[in-house]
Amino acid sequence: MRQVILDTETTGLNPATGDRIIEIGCVEMVGRRLTDRTFHYYVNPERDIDAGAFAVHGLSREFLSDKPVFGNIVEQLIEFVDGAEVVIHNAAFDLGFLDNEFALLKRPAFRNLASKITDTLLEARQMFPGKRNSLDALCERFSITNQHRTLHGALLDAQLLAEVYVAMTRGQEDLSIDLIDYTVGADSSGHIKPLPTELKFIAASDEDCLLHEKVLAEIAKSSKKDPVWSPLAQTD
Repeated sequence: MRQVILDTETTGLNPATGDRIIEIGCVEMVGRRLTDRTFHYYVNPERDIDAGAFAVHGLSREFLSDKPVFGNIVEQLIEFVDGAEVVIHNAAFDLGFLDNEFALLKRPAFRNLASKITDTLLEARQMFPGKRNSLDALCERFSITNQHRTLHGALLDAQLLAEVYVAMTRGQEDLSIDLIDYTVGADSSGHIKPLPTELKFIAASDEDCLLHEKVLAEIAKSSKKDPVWSPLAQTD
């Protein structure tokens, strides 16, 4: 599965009032692993930058004055994104700007290029209701270093989001069987030594069983449903 993690920076907050994209950054993942392919451009918006936006990303009109306009990079963007699942943090914001840029060029909406749009902000709100779910907050929550992020930058933010996305969707990958060292207990030739034949079997006492049932009952009470390993939760 090919995924493109995408982020933009803009002149302001609303494309409907003339705000434009000034930076776009994308990284590619295949099979949940980053490849060496990236897409990154600064874009000349041919207009001023709002003071509030400048405070966030630090990109000035002077800096962007010699950069390509969006129409000069659109074909490369289409080639990079086409057919991939696109992962964005707060997708409604970026898609609004991207669709607007495509509309100004009289092209079909950008979102039509993607096989699927995944919004990590919406997913984070479901996973962590009532918590802060900005990219910085998620980096902190998943112990992803972002100390070098003093200002927002599209490519850097896309790279950080890729790490956040993998952490958010990891599931049981942490329980990797590859962590087992199969050489422990092997002889000099690398063959595993046979297990001892005189193994002791120790059955749980009645008291142990009662304590175990008590723990299960407490778990069921706190979670308001029976644990999956409880006989009460099993069906024929």
